[in-house]
Amino acid sequence: MGLEILSPTSAAGKWMGFVTAVWVQAIAGNNYTFSNYSDALKSLMALTQLQLNNLSVAKDVGKAFGILAGLASDRLSPQLLLLIGSVEGIIGYGVQWLIVSQRIQPLPYWQMCIFLCMGGNSTTWMNTAILVTCIRNFRKNRGPVSGILKGYLGLSSAIFTDICTAIFNKDPARFLLMLTLVPFFVCLFAIVFLREIPPSSSAAEDKSETRYFAIFNIVAVVIAVYLLIFDITGQHGTTLSRIFCIILLILLASPIYVPVYLAIQNLIRSDRETLDVEATTPGITEPLLVETITPIDTKDVLEKISPVIGEEHTVMEALKTIDFWILFVSFLCGVGTGLAVQNNMAQMGLAVGYADVSIFISLTSIWGFFGRIGAGSISEYFMKRAGTPRPLWNAASQILMAVGYVLLAIAMPGSLYIGSIVVGICYGVRLSITVPTASEMFGLKYYGLIYNIIIINLPIGSFLFSGLLAGLLYDAEATTTAGGGNTCIGAHCYRLVFIVMAIVCVVGFVLDVWLAIRTKALYSKIYTNRKSKKSMAASNVQ
Repeated sequence: MGLEILSPTSAAGKWMGFVTAVWVQAIAGNNYTFSNYSDALKSLMALTQLQLNNLSVAKDVGKAFGILAGLASDRLSPQLLLLIGSVEGIIGYGVQWLIVSQRIQPLPYWQMCIFLCMGGNSTTWMNTAILVTCIRNFRKNRGPVSGILKGYLGLSSAIFTDICTAIFNKDPARFLLMLTLVPFFVCLFAIVFLREIPPSSSAAEDKSETRYFAIFNIVAVVIAVYLLIFDITGQHGTTLSRIFCIILLILLASPIYVPVYLAIQNLIRSDRETLDVEATTPGITEPLLVETITPIDTKDVLEKISPVIGEEHTVMEALKTIDFWILFVSFLCGVGTGLAVQNNMAQMGLAVGYADVSIFISLTSIWGFFGRIGAGSISEYFMKRAGTPRPLWNAASQILMAVGYVLLAIAMPGSLYIGSIVVGICYGVRLSITVPTASEMFGLKYYGLIYNIIIINLPIGSFLFSGLLAGLLYDAEATTTAGGGNTCIGAHCYRLVFIVMAIVCVVGFVLDVWLAIRTKALYSKIYTNRKSKKSMAASNVQ
């Protein structure tokens, strides 16, 4: 009985799988930490800003090969996906660590691009394994699942940055060593527990899921606030920094309370549950009989009819819809410009007089968390209560992001603080909302591949807005340094970049409003169905 309680298919095992998913996401945001060691690469390799930005594009191009992870998600187990991602990460970031620590000489530029691409691609295998499995396991709570997982992903760069600041005094070589080893070992641990299992099938299970997700949300918010307090309180001594790290690790481990509680509870009730199962065993055959009576000819006819939005789509069927491309391009407008800020944060800070930009990297990460976790829960609440289309929240984030870029362009005192917070929130909202929206529009059967096709926007956006727009315009304003690189000081360095990105966000806003109008019927149907099921459940209880 003890082994059954702890098995991945038990209630405790199901939530233990989600806990390990949270831990994987908490260390899978290494792709967003480029600014923490980009200056070291730039000086060691004597790069121009355009060359450095193209290196950042290379790591984001790794996301494009996430299609491989999407294709594999329907054929390989989540455990094997995690293993592939962890091995690829240890190679991609390991080579960067060897170079920054000066254990080996810098490699040729094209080889560096390959290893950065590998590091970026490693996270697509991790994220695909985690998101596809958890969305399927908790399909009636897609908003909270997406918000929590994407929230921890957003916090991961702040977690890495603050731990490195506290223990290693911002040493870029040791920072890269963390990025190399920590994700590898966390993924190995998650392999033991992460499984795809049947979703909830009763109102009682749905209610308990909602309650447990509330606990995960509370813990995540506490971690985010804790990180924020550490960042805004300035310099810390060695002892205080170590205490901070210990408490942070305890907080990160605390979600394990849920599966432990369930395991103990189930152990206490094991005798009664055994009797219940024996008493109801004959009823198990009923759903099996229902599944076997689908007429073959009806199935063949249905396969020739194109699905409507809200039904299961193959990848090609999804690509043929205008709704997919509206979602795709609007996603590009939000995440592409957001990536440009994250990849160039070090140079943006230096341009306006900040020698240390770690605070801005952490602020973007932490407030990105609030955007992700808040959007997931809030969009789910309004969808269940009023049938509000999720794309409306994307539209709101786009217009707010445009305002953030205008503030950054004006470059008033403190505007980089406000801008990094606004961009972080809106970038987080976009990532969190798009995950469940895609699954609701096109179904879960081929979700892994459809999700990774949408994620191609990350390398596309990085190339367009970070590699080309920011890189070219920065170099046009910069002066050549003695070492062969270049630098630019002043608010003018990125002003035109911010103005162009603000205009792009307005375009994204229009597209999101259009998608919200087109999906209004879908979300009204979801709302009506859930309301009718609740009414039926209530009448059965009475």
